[in-house]
Amino acid sequence: MNEPLDVSETRAAYDSVATSYGEMLRGLMEEKPYDRAMLSAFAGQVLAAGNPVVLDAGCGTGRIAGHLATLGLEVSGVDLSPGMVEVARAEHPGLAFSVGSLEDLNLEAGSWGGIVAWYSLIHTPPERLGSVFASLAGGLAPGGFLLLAFQAGSGRRHIQHAYGHEISMHAYLLDPDTVEVQLEAAGLEVEARLLRAPDADERTPQAYLMARKSNSPAATK
Repeated sequence: MNEPLDVSETRAAYDSVATSYGEMLRGLMEEKPYDRAMLSAFAGQVLAAGNPVVLDAGCGTGRIAGHLATLGLEVSGVDLSPGMVEVARAEHPGLAFSVGSLEDLNLEAGSWGGIVAWYSLIHTPPERLGSVFASLAGGLAPGGFLLLAFQAGSGRRHIQHAYGHEISMHAYLLDPDTVEVQLEAAGLEVEARLLRAPDADERTPQAYLMARKSNSPAATK
């Protein structure tokens, strides 16, 4: 089965910018207190639930995976772009990274204590997000957590220049209320939600949602 054109375009774009992306975003975490706060809360909740095995879904160059590892989690990452994965392996040699699409992860049911999708869902058309959330929920262990970060709003934009390169891909602004409804439909309950104003390097408000799968093993199929 042929993959959607938008998936191929996104892979090609991130392959083109992988090295520059890694260099430009290195150290960015120190400038983002709300990012650190949500990631710390996620790590604390996952550890308290007793299953520290976490997947960074759409890991890019591994900067979020690397940060979560410093918080005591057992993290691995997967990303659509082989170029991004190559950089992630070089920058975080102690962690495992693989190539794969968010829409075709084939996660082992109930195996993950937590999953992070950090600005990695923004390239998936909103009408396809429901199936992605169902897949992620299915991969979570009962009581496991899903943390999302994304640009808040509505509409699609065409990105033609990023990280010093000419590229072509689309990104979607997502409405937090709509995303919460989709998470609930996948069997997840949102426990924390943060909407912050854009920083100097951003154009739109930024949203973070943390949801939990029911402790009942039969909660999400």
